[in-house]
Amino acid sequence: MKLAVLPGDGIGKEIVAQAVKVLDVLKGEGAGIEMEYGNIGGAGFDAEGDPLPESSLKLARAADAVLLGAVGGPQYDQLDRPLRPERGLLRIRKELNLFANLRPALLYPELAGASSLKPEIVSGLDIMIVRELTGDVYFGQPRGVEVRNGERVGFNTMIYSESEVRRVAHVAFAIAMKRGKKLCSVEKANVLECSELWRDVVAEVAKDYPEVELSTLYVDNAAMQLVRNPKQFDVIVTGNLFGDILSDQASMLSGSIGMLPSASLDENNKGMYEPIHGSAPDIAGRDIANPLATILSLAMMYRYTFADMATADRIEAAVKKVIAQGYRTGDIWTEGGNKVSCSAMGDAVVAAM
Repeated sequence: MKLAVLPGDGIGKEIVAQAVKVLDVLKGEGAGIEMEYGNIGGAGFDAEGDPLPESSLKLARAADAVLLGAVGGPQYDQLDRPLRPERGLLRIRKELNLFANLRPALLYPELAGASSLKPEIVSGLDIMIVRELTGDVYFGQPRGVEVRNGERVGFNTMIYSESEVRRVAHVAFAIAMKRGKKLCSVEKANVLECSELWRDVVAEVAKDYPEVELSTLYVDNAAMQLVRNPKQFDVIVTGNLFGDILSDQASMLSGSIGMLPSASLDENNKGMYEPIHGSAPDIAGRDIANPLATILSLAMMYRYTFADMATADRIEAAVKKVIAQGYRTGDIWTEGGNKVSCSAMGDAVVAAM
C-alpha cells in the first residue's frame, strides 16, 4: 500500500506523527506499507511557493491513499487568495475527484459528559454525514470581488449538475443500506433553484433503493434538529457548503471536533483521509492536540480504500479501549480523567493495539 503523507500546517505534523505510529505497528507485523511525505497548505507555500506543489500532487496521484493533517495559519492570511493554504486543500480534492466526503459523528459512552448537550440527548449518537465535496459555491464560477457602481462587491456561484448530485446520492444510499436504512437529504429547496434540482435528483435515485426510508429537511431545520434530537438521524446527505457547517456542528455533539475522522473518496474508493478539524495554530507545537480523529481516519482508510475490515475494526477497538481506560487530551478531559499529551495518547493507542 502506497500512502502519500501530507502533514500540512499547525498541529498537522503532531497528529499525523501519532497516526504513523499506528502504521509502524502494522508494518512491524508485516503489512506492506510504503509512506512518502509531501507538503501542502502553508507548508507547500513555504517550500515551493504553492499551497499544492506539483510534487505533492504527483505524489498523491501515484499513491493508493492520502493521509492529510491540516492546513492554514494566520501568517498566510495576507497572501493573495490563490496562494492561501485552503486553496491547496480545495485543489487536491478537485484534482483527485474526491467528490464524496464521509464524516461520521459517533459518541463514545465515556465522553457523554464532554458533549455540549445533555447526556440523555446524545447517548448512543451514531450519524454518518455524506457531504458532496467538489461542487457548490466552493468551486462554482463566476466568483470574485470587483467594483460595481463605486463599491466593492463579492460574489460566488452555487451550482450543481444533475450528475454531481446523482453520484453522491448513490454513495449515501449505499451507506444507508449498510446501516439503519434511513437517509435524510438536506437542502434549501424553498429558496434555492440549485436545491430544487438536488431534491428532484435525490428522489429519482431513491427509486433504486426501495428499502431506504428517504426524508428531506431544509438546512436551517436540520441544524435545529441536530441539537434538538440528533438521534433521529442515521445518514445525512447534503451539499458542500451545508455539509461543511452541519458536520462541524455534529462534531460538538460527540464531545470534541478532535474526535471526528473523515474520508474523501473518488468513484473507485481511492481516498484522502483527514480529521475534520483545522490546524489549530494556537496550540501547535505544544503536544496537546487530540490525535484520535487522525488515527480513526486510518481506520476509515482501511475500511473504504483497502477493504480490510479486520484492521479497521482493530484500530477502532484500540481507540475505544484508551477512551474506556480514561485517557483524555485536553479537549475531551473532564474531572477524573487521565489528562495526557498528544504523543502520550498516540502511545496509548499503540499499546492498546
